[in-house]
Parts: sequence; structure tokens; C-alpha cells
Amino acid sequence: MEKLTDKIAALPPNANYFSLEFFPPKTAMGSSNLRARLDRMSRALRPLFVTVTWGAGGSTATKSLELAELCQRELGLTTCLHLTCTNMSKATVDKALADARVLGVRNILALRGDPPREEYKVEGGKEEGVEFEWAIDLVRYIRNVYGDYFCIGVAAYPEGHADESHPEGQSLEYDLPYLVEKVQAGADFIMTQLFFDINAYNKFETRLREHPSGAFKTLPIIPGMMPIQSYQMIKRTTKLSHAALPPDILSRLDSVKGDDEKVKKVGVEVVSELVESINTSKTPSSGPRGFHFYTLNLEKAVSFILERTNLIPPIPVEISSDESAVVDVSPERLPEALRSLTVNGHSEPHSRRLSSVGSDPHNRVIVSARTTSRPDVEATAREAGIPAEPINSRANTLAISEGEGSLGREATWDDFPNGRWGDARSPAYGEIDGYGVSLHMSISSAIKLWGYPQSVEDITAIFLKHIEGQLSAIPWSEEGLNEETNSIKDELKLLNKKGWWTVASQPAVNGIKSTDPIFGWGPKNGFVFQKAFVELFIPSIDLKILLAKIGSAETTEMISFYASNADGEFISSDTKSTTPSTNAVTWGAFPGKEIITPTIIEEVSFRAWAEEAFGIWAEWGRAYVGEDGKRTREVIEGVRGDVWLINVIHHGYLEKQGLWDLLLS
Repeated sequence: MEKLTDKIAALPPNANYFSLEFFPPKTAMGSSNLRARLDRMSRALRPLFVTVTWGAGGSTATKSLELAELCQRELGLTTCLHLTCTNMSKATVDKALADARVLGVRNILALRGDPPREEYKVEGGKEEGVEFEWAIDLVRYIRNVYGDYFCIGVAAYPEGHADESHPEGQSLEYDLPYLVEKVQAGADFIMTQLFFDINAYNKFETRLREHPSGAFKTLPIIPGMMPIQSYQMIKRTTKLSHAALPPDILSRLDSVKGDDEKVKKVGVEVVSELVESINTSKTPSSGPRGFHFYTLNLEKAVSFILERTNLIPPIPVEISSDESAVVDVSPERLPEALRSLTVNGHSEPHSRRLSSVGSDPHNRVIVSARTTSRPDVEATAREAGIPAEPINSRANTLAISEGEGSLGREATWDDFPNGRWGDARSPAYGEIDGYGVSLHMSISSAIKLWGYPQSVEDITAIFLKHIEGQLSAIPWSEEGLNEETNSIKDELKLLNKKGWWTVASQPAVNGIKSTDPIFGWGPKNGFVFQKAFVELFIPSIDLKILLAKIGSAETTEMISFYASNADGEFISSDTKSTTPSTNAVTWGAFPGKEIITPTIIEEVSFRAWAEEAFGIWAEWGRAYVGEDGKRTREVIEGVRGDVWLINVIHHGYLEKQGLWDLLLS
């Protein structure tokens, strides 16, 4: 139950420390698998603290608190809980803070979250001065209600905060007065947004340290670091956060963008260089230097970075002694039961070989069966013949996190996630930012982009403009079509003209070289394959027609599908099967490697995404308030209540047009 600032203050002035951020996975299987990953990373890396994200509007409240409890109580990790305050009632904020206190969490990262919606602006009571429109409102409220119980952190943006989803809106100088106010209102530390421009960060920290208010002179400023997990992921992340990718870094990534492993390797080098540069520039007055890593619930890249930059703290003497297979033990430190034993002719051994380090709370001395008298500390010859578990040392655990050996393969099996169609069992399965349902832009930006649709036909026009490249985004996709999707552009246009609105798709691919500029991925000298699939919103009346078509005797063995609506009703091609299907729709064969399947579609992942997809419809509708937006809101809400989301997979990857001929006939 320690405060972060107390832990930081206890470090030597020239020390380094780091923290790790985790988000609640979307699925129960992902949450279960995250527990083992957290345990391994905490033992191998020993962060000073961890942080747990909080979904916009409290969308992940329960899961976030469960994850915080796991970290704080079960794993003994000092935990900082994110708390976004906008679009949440005062009652929700109060409950979150009360629950955090019960769990022993004494650290809160107070964030604004998405721009506030009208229905929450007054809730909480103007008479109390609590509207939670900005992060400073939350900082003041926590201080007023809880005094100094919580250690409070706030966010900062080294390149300026762009509220209008456009880089021209960014300005550090514009942000500074608000950051000063947050600190003066009671913030204890600052944690920054991710960045890759080292010059921008150095100017940012220098500006804060030299600020005439003196508010930042000794305040912990923790730079946020984003390990680069994949090329597409980092391009998307920097676009959403408006963090610049300097030309030299972008060129290094561009040179290897077709090889996921090389991208990750270059990413480790890039972030390690940033860490080392910041470390060498720190001033004595800044005190211990910390770094915060946005892990995305993955472990390999961050483990490599921490080891390479020597940020992993040294092993205390009392812990390191437990990590050797042979441990010197003085007689007075031995349990009474062992002092009286004769082992290998020595009545008072000064050392003993641990029979199974980490696998048994009582490491037992091996003796012959006829002298066994204390089974709690002795092992028979038969028991001694059973191979011991691997030594649970910190070095071994770190090697596993970095992917070494058979256990390393188990630890990094989801190392290259592919958006929402990764494996739903993965701890990294979910939104890239961990913040749940969102339009990923301000309300004004959304209205500027999509206008005020007055009919179903107007919504169809929005989807068609996106396919044509006339709109940069739709609510379910922050980017335009890539080159691969452009190869089926004509087919997608025909589907959307029918009022079947597509949100995800891919063409069939049969054995194209992994170096192909459009379809290729992975290491060189490999071959990649894809099954065609399409995911779309379809009116309920058309769903019946489509199901009759794809469920016919001629097509049923070549098609798998999953469908759901806003009410959570679900149907699939697995209805008559006792075992749910798992469909690998992208795979690659590479020299010296097992078959890699980065894109998997199955029931659990589809259900999780469908819930979010219909949540996005609701968020879009909420953007339109008052009389001006009434008709648009009614149209969007009506569509949300009628359409189904369906994903259709065609298994005949040799048939390039198989899926499209079926859907468009």
C-alpha cells in the first residue's frame, strides 16, 4: 500500500526505475492467461510499480478493478489505477475511488478521457462544483474528499495535446498553463504520452523544469515509452496519439516493414536509444529517472529493452541466494530438522543442494529410504529420481520472457497480434489502447467528417465514400483502405451499394511470396496464404436471404459464419456442431519455422468484437445532441437496433472470386 512518490523518493538520486502498463483483456481466456504473464514479468523485471488502464466512461471499470486487485493483492505489485473522469457520473467516480481504497491501491492517474457528452456535464451537481469536464476537476475532487490518501498523477504531452484530431492543433505552450493548474491542484507526478521525437521530449522537460512557477522543479516526470510491436500498429498508434515519427526512425522501420520480427528488433533498438539518450541528459536536480512502458500486455519487446538499457534492478542478496542450485547455509541458519541429519557422511553440512528450487516450498535433502524419518524435509531415492522442475531463477524467467527455449515459445506465442482478429486467448487481445469503445476523435471532428446523415441512404453514402478514399475514416476504422483491400474494392462497392456495409475484409491469396509488396509479410523466402472473408452490417430482412444462400447444400461446407445483433442474439455455422470452429484465415510458411497463423476468427473473438461494434453505433449516435442532431440520432439508433453484424469466411482460398460470386449473385 505504498505511494509511488514515496518509493521514488527512497531511491538514490542517480537511480533508475521503470513502470509497466497493462489493460484488461476483452475475453475471460485473455484475462486468465494475463495472470501467468504478469507473474513472470514481475519476477523477471521487478518494476517499481504497474498501472492498469480504465476504459472511457467506465467501460472497463469492473475488469480494471479486478486486474488492479490481481496486481496489488495477489502479486504484491504497487499499483496505479488509471481513472478517466469525463462521461462518468459522480457516483461512478466515488465507487471507483472507494473500491481502489479497499483494494489497497493508493495511486491514481487522473485522466480526462473522451470529450464530455451533454448528458454528463451537469450530473454530479453544479452546487458542488463537480462536473468532471477536465482532469483537473478529478484531481481537485480526490484531494477534497480523500486528502493525501491517494498519490495522484496526471498526463502530459511532450508534443502538445491535439484535441481536434489534427496535428496543427498541438501546442506545448498552449498546454502548459493547464498542466501547471493540475499540479497546483494536487498532482504528485506527471506521466507523458508516448513519443519518438527525442528533441521534442528534451525541450518539453527542459521547459517544465525551468518554468517560472517552479511547479515542476522537483516533480517526478516519467516519460512514456511505446515498444514497437508491429509496423501497422505503430503507424496507427502514432496517428491516433499525434506523436511524430522522425524521418530517420520511419526509414529504419520502412526498410523492414514486411518482416514482423525485424520490425520488432528495430523497435527495440529505437526505444532503447530513446531511453539511453534521456538517461544521459538527466540533471542532478531531477532526481531518480523513471520510464513508463506501454506494454500492450506483451512481454518480449519490453523485456529486451529493459535488459539492453540496464533498467532491471539488481537482485538483492537475500533473493539472489535462493536462485542458485547449490546454496551455502551456515549451521545456525538451518532448520532444526536438518541439523540432526547425517548426509553423505557429514553430520553438520555447511551447504546443501536444493532438490527442486522453486517447485517445492520445502527443499528436501535426499537420503536413503531406511533412514527417512522426516518426510517434510527428506526425499526418498524414488522421489529423487523424478526430474526436478526448471530452476525458477530470475535469469531463467527473463530468458523465457524474451522467447528462449520451449517455455519461451509458450510465453511469446501471441507476440505478433493482428488487431482484433488475433487469438482471443491472448492477454493482448482487445483494443490497442485498452480504453474500450470510442470514436477515437472529438465530437466536432466526427460531425465534420460524417456530417448529419438523415437516412439509411446517407449512411450508405458514408461507407461508399470511405471505400473510394474520399473519407479518411468511418466509426469502425480510423484509416482508409490499404493496397491489399484495394484489390477487392469493386466487390466491396457492390456490397455497400446493396446497403451491406463492410467494416473488414480480405481477398483470397494462394502461396504468394512473403516479400510481395502488397500481400507479403513475415521473414524472407516464405509463402503466405489467405482465405477470403468479409464482415458487414446487414439489415435483418436481408440476413434471412443471405443465410439461406450461404447455408445451402452447395455452399455449406465451404462457408463459416458468425452473426450477432445489438441485443446480443447470436447465430453461426457451428449451430449443428458440438465443437466451435476456429478459422485461421491468414497463415505463412517460412524456412525453419512452424506455420504461423496471425489472423484467427472464431466465436469468442467475434462476440467480443460484435459487442464493441454495436457500442460504436451508440457512441456515434450520442455525438448528435439537441434539435439539430435529433433526426440523425434517430436514424443511427434505428439502424443499430435493426442490423446484424456478420462475418463470412470462404474456405476455398484457391478460388479468388469464390466469396464475392456467392455474395453478389
